[in-house]
Amino acid sequence: MMKILSVVGARPNFMKVAPLHRAFLKRGIDSRIVHTGQHYDAKMSEVFFEQLGLPQPDHYLGVGGGTHTQQTARIMLKFEEVLSRENPDLVLVVGDVNSTLACALVAVKMHYPVAHVEAGLRSGDPSMPEEINRILTDRISDYLFVTEYSGLVHLAEEGVARDKTFFTGNVMIDSLVHFREKVSKTSVLQDLSLLPSDYVLMTMHRPSNVDREEGLRDILEIMRRIGVHKRLVFPMHPRTRNNFERFGLMAALRQMEQLLIIQPVGYLEFLQLMQQAFAVLTDSGGIQEETTFLGVPCFTFRNSTERPVTVDLGTNVLLSDLSPDSVEKAFSRLLAGEVKAGVVPPLWDGHAAERIADILLEQPVLST
Repeated sequence: MMKILSVVGARPNFMKVAPLHRAFLKRGIDSRIVHTGQHYDAKMSEVFFEQLGLPQPDHYLGVGGGTHTQQTARIMLKFEEVLSRENPDLVLVVGDVNSTLACALVAVKMHYPVAHVEAGLRSGDPSMPEEINRILTDRISDYLFVTEYSGLVHLAEEGVARDKTFFTGNVMIDSLVHFREKVSKTSVLQDLSLLPSDYVLMTMHRPSNVDREEGLRDILEIMRRIGVHKRLVFPMHPRTRNNFERFGLMAALRQMEQLLIIQPVGYLEFLQLMQQAFAVLTDSGGIQEETTFLGVPCFTFRNSTERPVTVDLGTNVLLSDLSPDSVEKAFSRLLAGEVKAGVVPPLWDGHAAERIADILLEQPVLST
């Protein structure tokens, strides 16, 4: 029996590993999960395991926070012990967080093959820690599973062997499709006294946006202007909350009558908030994909995106100029009915995990 160790560490990883775990079990694969504890807040971690139907992780490393270097080093040291005990046939990593690169490095150094799900994505911005994690993980992986055409192009340009690369679709969308009926039964809108299309959902957590006082003041002004037209629902990331408090801006935030600040919510509740929103404002990667599948207008507060298919085919609008004036103009166009029509990208059909599982069973392990 083939044994696969799948690594999760941060919130987006759980939605990607859940369909893979189901597909592996259906095919008789011994599927085991390692949770590094990179996200250690219960609202950012435990609730996702429960809602996604994932079993308790076989190994919990509990690495917690710290600098990127500290976190990566602790993961590597603890994951080495797990690998020595488990001796799997393959280590599977997803996405672009520190856990992804750390566990891939340990596996390669201990001569275990590595599969990277969501390979080939590039933002072109080397200042993003995630970009470094993506590039390095792809360079050392044996199987590279790609979600969109741009990933194939990037990997080819970087000299990755074609027989290591597989266009399989998007496992994040697998989870969305699998749970969509369950999502529709959640009561989050009633609980928050919200009406469909009567609010804008907002998330913000990237250092480039929330680690500077100037950036936070811009976000405050953007919310003030949008609040003239729509209610804003803001599930606040712990990092963002800490920075608003650090710069003494929480009082100004709470004074906005049209702003509803809530704690981070579960996966099902967040999907319901997203699919019923008038629009989404975000700096997240995965949300760009989910809104594209759902057909919800999305404004991404970033200079570049590693998911260009969401802009080329989907409903995502990249706001490279993050000034309040530019955001207000873009939102005004949406209010005026200029809605960007989008289509669902190829192979975003809810079966990506099944394709990945079949490839891993049928293809021989390739050397890095």
